[in-house]
Amino acid sequence: MADMFRFPQPDIQEFFRTYAVTGFTVSTDEQRIAISTNLSGRYNVWGLDLPNTYPHPLTYVDQTPHALKFDPQGRYILVGFDRDGDENTQLYVISPSGGALTPIRTFEGRRHYFTTLSKDGNRVYYTSDKENHSFMNGYVYDLETGKERTLYDGQDTTTELVAVAPDESSFVTAKSYANTFVVPYLHVGQEVRPITPDPKVVHSIHDLAYVDNGRVVLTTNFDSDSAYLASYDTTTGKFEPLWSQPGVDLAGIAVHESTGMVYVIASQGVQDRLFTYNLKTGATEEIDVPVAVIEGLHVGASGAVYLLGRSDVDPFNLYRKPLGGSWESLTNNRVMGTEPFDLSHAEVVHYESFDGLEIEALWFPANPMTANGYTVVWPHGGPQSSERKMFRPFFQYLCSRGYNVWAPNFRGSSNYGAKFMQMVNGDWGHGPRRDMVESMEWLIREGKADRDKLFLVGGSYGGYMSLLLHGRHAEYFQAVVDIFGPSNLFTFIDSVPDSWKPAMAIWVGDPEKDKDRLTADSPITYLDGMTKPMFVVQGANDPRVVKAESDQIVEALRSRGVEVEYLVFDDEGHGFSKKENEIEAYRRIVEFLDKHRK
Repeated sequence: MADMFRFPQPDIQEFFRTYAVTGFTVSTDEQRIAISTNLSGRYNVWGLDLPNTYPHPLTYVDQTPHALKFDPQGRYILVGFDRDGDENTQLYVISPSGGALTPIRTFEGRRHYFTTLSKDGNRVYYTSDKENHSFMNGYVYDLETGKERTLYDGQDTTTELVAVAPDESSFVTAKSYANTFVVPYLHVGQEVRPITPDPKVVHSIHDLAYVDNGRVVLTTNFDSDSAYLASYDTTTGKFEPLWSQPGVDLAGIAVHESTGMVYVIASQGVQDRLFTYNLKTGATEEIDVPVAVIEGLHVGASGAVYLLGRSDVDPFNLYRKPLGGSWESLTNNRVMGTEPFDLSHAEVVHYESFDGLEIEALWFPANPMTANGYTVVWPHGGPQSSERKMFRPFFQYLCSRGYNVWAPNFRGSSNYGAKFMQMVNGDWGHGPRRDMVESMEWLIREGKADRDKLFLVGGSYGGYMSLLLHGRHAEYFQAVVDIFGPSNLFTFIDSVPDSWKPAMAIWVGDPEKDKDRLTADSPITYLDGMTKPMFVVQGANDPRVVKAESDQIVEALRSRGVEVEYLVFDDEGHGFSKKENEIEAYRRIVEFLDKHRK
């Protein structure tokens, strides 16, 4: 009888059958919500007809939406889809009740970045590389007449349309010289002028929105290490800092037009906070939120706040807070059937790196019922991103199988100020690598990990770092997993999308001027040091880290007799858009780790 109450160890399905929500839009009357989600195992647009929150499918194309917006007049939903992860987004409209796609802006092999709709819903504003592959142009397309007008020709570097005035009398573009150097410009007629005081000073904007036709608000780190809230008068040209939080990067913003209230996401290391700023009085107030990481924010005309977010043990969910009311969950996405295998809560820790720099990291402890003493070291992607207190099915599955997970936010990570984030520019392989090495030494000194029980797993830049650490510090690891990581910085620089190339010299380096450093920082330089078993995962359609990056490292290592498993998904890009592929990849990764435990 007792055996009937012994719970089996959770299967991978219990973690990965949670669904992701990558975006949402709310109708003007706030009676309908459309979300981008893989609820069925593949991405589509799903609808919630409030107050009923039971979702229903609006599309059946099984591709990832990269844009989503209700027509202000309620006639249609605009949506953008790519094809199997190629990121070449094409724009369509569908009925608010769902159904067939009607193409509005498509161009084979090129991408379209949606910006906004006009207030009457008749005009679509977007950026595309269809005619300017290197720098991109801005366009406005009239749905009624079928006519299109070029707003600007991108020059010098990647130029993206970011906002349009409510009366369409002006618009704002952003010139991106690097992730940490993004300058906003106001366009009024034929006049173009910078919004921040000096476009030559290295700084960036995190978000920008029109308050009305004569004023924009933005979050920027111009002349500051931390991003703050500022305003710009489009008539007088006056730039004015409004509000800052010491040591905190103010990021996403949403404006409630009728009250002049600005909702501001404050990002501090591994989690977010939410504030309001009153443009009339300058008063601020913090709003408690039900998540650790805010992924999306919208303020309806009613004053209701809609929030998409997740936490370390809570998957993506959508919440609403009516004006003067409390948060209510509009979705019920959760991990099922894990008791008594509780989910692993992230512990926030700090350590001192090789040069005295303080690094923040997350420690996910193994479930004590299954703990095997091994630790998976996870260098995050980006690199100008960060590991945060957000639900990752892979981490929770690892912990349920007895592995600890260690995720440091090495130098170059976001949410620690501009100076910290800029440290990775032109230094992909020295400082961040040594931060990772020191993190493992710290783990061992603290008794959290054994020197001979470490595995290394990373994706994207984390895959690159896994390869580099393997080549230069193989003695730390029992085995290594690379998920679509660059292996050769020279070929990586040459292969990225055209619109990335203007920024590559600042971000990674110049192949001629920085030849010695790029050679020293390329994993493929250290093939002789890569002696441990490897597992490599790659999407054949990846436009960011092309398949040739993985092919060359796999072929080179196999020719040296190194054990390498290679898994390629023909219908994926830079990540997983199909649940069955994601489950297969991570199941096989954990099987690979299990196999190489001593």
